[in-house]
Amino acid sequence: MCRNIRTLFNFEPPATELEIRDAALQFVRKLSGFNVPSKANEAAFDHAVQAIAAEARTLIASLTTSAEPKNRDLEAAKARARAAERYGRPG
Repeated sequence: MCRNIRTLFNFEPPATELEIRDAALQFVRKLSGFNVPSKANEAAFDHAVQAIAAEARTLIASLTTSAEPKNRDLEAAKARARAAERYGRPG
């Protein structure tokens, strides 16, 4: 359920608004147990996603590091290689 929650700090190019929102959405889904909330819970669910995304943006903007930014394409290639090793290559 938390596959979209990934490290978003110190990447080049920086995390997009969509990536931050997707991470917040997955976090709220995990906490609430709802993939899609009922109409009765929709407003609270949406408010939580917006609030968590805002705090995530604030956190990412306030963090500092002396490490070089990670290359998104290179990190994605490494992740694909790990997945291929773990699960095998599709036939």
